[in-house]
Amino acid sequence: MDQILSLAGQNLLSPVILCFVLGMGAALARSDLTFPEAIAKGMSLYLLFAIGFKGGASVAEHGADLRLGMAVLMGLVLSLLLPFVAYALLRGLARGVSALDAAAVAGHYGSISIVTFVATSTLLQARGITFEGYMVAVAAVMEAPAIVSALWLATRKGSASGSKMSPDLWREILLNGSIVLLLGAFAIGWITGERGLNEIAPLIVTPFKGVLCLFLLDMGIVAGRGLRNSRGVITPGVLAFGILMPLTGAAFGALAGLALGLSAGGLAVMMVLAASASYIAVPAAMRVALPRANPALYLTLALAITFPFNLTLGIPLYMALASTLTGG
Repeated sequence: MDQILSLAGQNLLSPVILCFVLGMGAALARSDLTFPEAIAKGMSLYLLFAIGFKGGASVAEHGADLRLGMAVLMGLVLSLLLPFVAYALLRGLARGVSALDAAAVAGHYGSISIVTFVATSTLLQARGITFEGYMVAVAAVMEAPAIVSALWLATRKGSASGSKMSPDLWREILLNGSIVLLLGAFAIGWITGERGLNEIAPLIVTPFKGVLCLFLLDMGIVAGRGLRNSRGVITPGVLAFGILMPLTGAAFGALAGLALGLSAGGLAVMMVLAASASYIAVPAAMRVALPRANPALYLTLALAITFPFNLTLGIPLYMALASTLTGG
């Protein structure tokens, strides 16, 4: 417990987290602080490219083997499985939520938050803790399968008369910009290796933490506005789900990481991936696939409740547990 509290204290006092807190506080206070959409999009693209490239270079340095394939397969299984867990938990805690809305929410909790992944990798590196480079590939694989599970749930419960597995949806899933950029940068980093990383280090290494701080400042603003405008949507049961589901997902991630024999850092990352919720790829797909689902519910849950919980308390908890479980 002392280790968890110590990590939480260090995490809360890091520039990355304090920038997020600043943004959320500004939004709740109704400040006019904002980022132009183009700049926010540019920062997102930068972070995806940087983390993907560095992950690919790490795999090139250490070599790809059966462990990479097994880790990717495990990520795929988790992404398909977790929506069923989320659906059952939400329906149990918040009986007023419709089957359609529960299915839409479930899809978000089977996918991942790439920003939470980036923040975790940054905090691990700050503490000198390494993790397997191929976890970037696992993160990319876990973006989309949960959408399929969510649509199956919606159809199975007979509440998705407006849902459709259309060509537009498959294009949204397979060619989602975040997935394409993350995997593409990973491939480039893998091909060029350490030489390529050294060539562009001034772009993707040195300014990385500064850009991450600004990006999380913007995300804090967005999350704060979501909380401010979510009156009547976030009931006690829904709020409980937004905190209990990441803890449940992290438990599944821990079991998967231990089965794979991941290092302490890799186990922490796997727990974070399973504990996070998408607020970029999945909402875009849900707008196409389940247009009758309530975006105020699934966006507020993912971005304004689970995301802040993971950043402030979840990540230190997962890191401490990973260290304990691996003896690291």
